[in-house]
Amino acid sequence: MPNVPDSLAGVAEPLRVPGPASTPDPLAWLNELDGVPSAFVAARDGIDAMLRDRGLRQTRPEQTGESLLRGAHASAVLEGSLSSLEEVRAGDGDEIALAAVRVNTGALALVPVIGTSPLQAFARLHALAGKGVMDEDALGRPITAGGAERISGLSDALVATTSPALLVAALVHAELLTVAPFASHNGLVARAAERLVLVARGVDPASVVVPEAGHLALRPAYESNLRGYRDGGRSGLHAWLLYAGEAFTKGVEASPLRD
Repeated sequence: MPNVPDSLAGVAEPLRVPGPASTPDPLAWLNELDGVPSAFVAARDGIDAMLRDRGLRQTRPEQTGESLLRGAHASAVLEGSLSSLEEVRAGDGDEIALAAVRVNTGALALVPVIGTSPLQAFARLHALAGKGVMDEDALGRPITAGGAERISGLSDALVATTSPALLVAALVHAELLTVAPFASHNGLVARAAERLVLVARGVDPASVVVPEAGHLALRPAYESNLRGYRDGGRSGLHAWLLYAGEAFTKGVEASPLRD
């Protein structure tokens, strides 16, 4: 599966199995799936431990920049890029890599937006990815009514939920990638949105974790679990969430703070 977004396009199911109508948090039921809370607690503990190990030293801007660059390279490779990290650093990557850099470097400006207007944030991420390579009229616009409905429902859930940030980030990632609402670059958008949720919800304020590299390190499981999320109903969703906890832990290992 060399290009995950293309292979997962066209999913038709709504946002998985909804919780009871009386539940105010639309994602609360996900916290009841076996093993999911402990998987995300373990991943969050690893992130917190890394940040705590920094003591009172302030994270430097260049460390954030390096994390964003490593993430862009990993995301581009998952999207089908053949560029090396060194080429990406030099600005000599292929079109996919350049798009990934645009998305990641522009994503943090959307921290105030993702919490109040997720749809706008998703659209702007796609506009960054497609800038200069797509018609402007296509930037940030879902290509089908079904895709528009799905990401609208996702946006509503994000505004309403108080579920753990890692769970929310993982769900945003899988939904955006498997629904593939935009004409291109859906994988880049999905992975950048995952990172953005981690920053906006206070898990990684300086954006020094590299979740994209975590997914690349686990690529066979990443792609398999995305297929399961798309096709496997509740069990596929469950497996994706369990996988995501492991991927976030790998993203910690790829942080420039570990250098």
